[in-house]
Amino acid sequence: MRCVGTVVRGIRTPIIKENDDLATIVVDALMAAKESEGFEFKDKDIVAITEAVVGISEGNYVTVDDVAQDVQNKFPSKNIGVTNPILSRNRFSIILKGIARGMDKITLLTSFPADEVGNGILDEELLEKSEYNLGSVISEEEYKETFGSWKHPFTGINMIDFYRELIESEDCEVEFVFSNEVKTILDYNTDVLTCDIHTREKTTKFLKEEGANVYGLHQILTEPIGDSGCNPDFGLLGSNKATEERLKLFPKTGDALVHEVQKRLIDLTGKQIEVMVYGDGAFKDPVGKIWELADPVVSPAHTEGLVGYPNEIKLKYVSDNKFADLKGDELKEAIKEEIRQKDADLTGQMITEGTTPRVLTDLIGSLCDLTSGSGDKGTPVVFIQGYFDNLANE
Repeated sequence: MRCVGTVVRGIRTPIIKENDDLATIVVDALMAAKESEGFEFKDKDIVAITEAVVGISEGNYVTVDDVAQDVQNKFPSKNIGVTNPILSRNRFSIILKGIARGMDKITLLTSFPADEVGNGILDEELLEKSEYNLGSVISEEEYKETFGSWKHPFTGINMIDFYRELIESEDCEVEFVFSNEVKTILDYNTDVLTCDIHTREKTTKFLKEEGANVYGLHQILTEPIGDSGCNPDFGLLGSNKATEERLKLFPKTGDALVHEVQKRLIDLTGKQIEVMVYGDGAFKDPVGKIWELADPVVSPAHTEGLVGYPNEIKLKYVSDNKFADLKGDELKEAIKEEIRQKDADLTGQMITEGTTPRVLTDLIGSLCDLTSGSGDKGTPVVFIQGYFDNLANE
C-alpha cells in the first residue's frame, strides 16, 4: 500500500547571477538531485522557480535615477500625493527614494493600523483607547502624540520615522497623513501616485473619476528609461531592493522560461512535467500579523497543466455523513470509490465544503514559498511530486 502522498523538495542550485542560462541551471540541478536522492520523475510532477532568480538572470533592473525620471515625466509639478505604500525596507524604500529624488514635495497617505500586507504602524490597543477609529484622518503630529514612535516587533523600526528620513535625505519635503480612505489624498493634492497592490485598478479608476491626475506603481517603468529594465505588465510592483541605488523588477520573461524548462525535462525524462515561476505565497504570520502577498500575482508564468482549481471532496464530510456507519478498511474502500466516481466539476456541491477554493498556482506558490524561504536555504527551485494525487491513487 502506498503510504506517502505529496513530497516537496527544495533543490539547491549554484548562486545565480545576471545573464546566467537559468533554464540550463534548473534542469542540471534537477538531474543532479535525481542522482543524489534516488527519485524518479513522474507525470504531473511540478518544478517551481522563484521569481527572484528569474529577475536576476534576465538582468531586469532599474536605478533610483530611473524611477525619479519616470515619476518626474508623469508628474511635472514635482508635488504629489503618494497613497498606501507598504511599509517595507526591501519592497518600497528604494522606490520611495526614487520618488523623492524626482519630487519637491510628497504628501504620503498610509492606512492604519497596518498596511495592505499586514505590517503594523501603531499599537492597536492604544488605538482602541484613543479618540480615533478606523474612519478617522490622523495627522503626523496627532500620530506621534497618541502612538509615539511605535516600533515593529520584528524589525525594531518605526517606518514613519524611517520613511521621513529617507525622503528628506533626497531634499524632498514630506507630510504624512493617516487614513483608510484613499479619497482623503484629494484634500491635499490631485497629482497622485497610488501604491496599493491588489486593489490597484480599482483605486486608480476611482481617483481618475474624482478628477485626479493619477498613476499607479504598476504604471511606472513599464517602458525603459534609457537602457534600464522595465516590466510592461506590472511596472514597479513586485520589485525588490538590490542595492541602495538599484531595484530588481518582477520578471518579464517567465513564459519563455517555463516552456523551455518543460520541453527539456520532457525530452530527458519522457514525463509530462509542469513548470511555474512563483513569488509570494499567501499566509499570515500569527505573531507579526504579516501576510506575504507583496507581489502583484503569485505566479507570473506557468505551463498549461497548472491552470485551474482543485476539484476535491472533503474526506471528513463524506466519512461523517455518507459513510457514518462504516469503519476501517471498509470505510477506506468506500471513500476511495467515492473519489473515483466524483464529478469532473464539483463547484457548489456540499461534498466540497471546507476545501480551499483557490487557484492551483496560488496554492502551489504558497507551498513553494514556505519551502524555499526568503533567506539562506539556497533552494530557489522546488520540486513537487504527488500534488495531484488523492487517496484513490495507489
